[in-house]
Order: sequence, then structure tokens, then C-alpha cells
Amino acid sequence: QVQLVESGGGLVQAGGSLRLSCTASVRAFSAYGMAWFRQAPGKEREFVAGISWNGSGTGYADSVKGRVTISRDNVKNMTHLQMNSLKPEDTAVYYCAASVSTSWFAMSPLGYDYWGQGTQVTVSS
Repeated sequence: QVQLVESGGGLVQAGGSLRLSCTASVRAFSAYGMAWFRQAPGKEREFVAGISWNGSGTGYADSVKGRVTISRDNVKNMTHLQMNSLKPEDTAVYYCAASVSTSWFAMSPLGYDYWGQGTQVTVSS
């Protein structure tokens, strides 16, 4: 059983920063491709950032590129999402996801096997 627990969400003013964290309860965490997705009310879940098993490969949605950095710590079984210069349109529930089928990362939510419960990020204007 794989459990993913997100933390670090909250309310922040536009232009501010947040650091989201995801802790995985799983053996061989380094075998999993990891990603962050987000879902705003009335919208589909969308890819934010992904990272390969050893961190050598990362990818970002165009909407966050240059403002967001994904990282992972395979010793602590954690992945992080550093978000800077936040905008009101970044408001959403952010989800951590883990893929068994790839040690790289996928941009579709269909590529992930395990999901966290989500953490709310609200950016006020």
C-alpha cells in the first residue's frame, strides 16, 4: 500500500511563495516517477511538474515554467514543489502523484497509480 501525504498549502498573496511537500510511505521510493497536479473548481486536473526517479529529468507546464521548481529526496522519501511569484490563477487543490509504470514522469494523470489527498493553495489578488 502506497500512501502519499501532501503538506504546505495555504493562503498567500499574489507574488508570494509556497513550498509544498509530499511524503511517500513506500519501499523503493526511488523507483517511482513523481509529479504534482492541480485541480481548480470546475476544471480538469492538470499537470504542474514532474521529476524522474533520480531527479535528472524534470518537466513543467508552460503556465508555471520559470516560477516553480520540483525536487525530490530519495533518502527521506519526499518530493517538493517550490512555487514563487504566485498568481491568483494558481489557486487550486494540489495533488502529489506516484507512477509505478515509469521511473521517468508522465504529463497525463492516467500515468499515475497513487495519489495524495491534496492540499489547498489559495492566492489572493
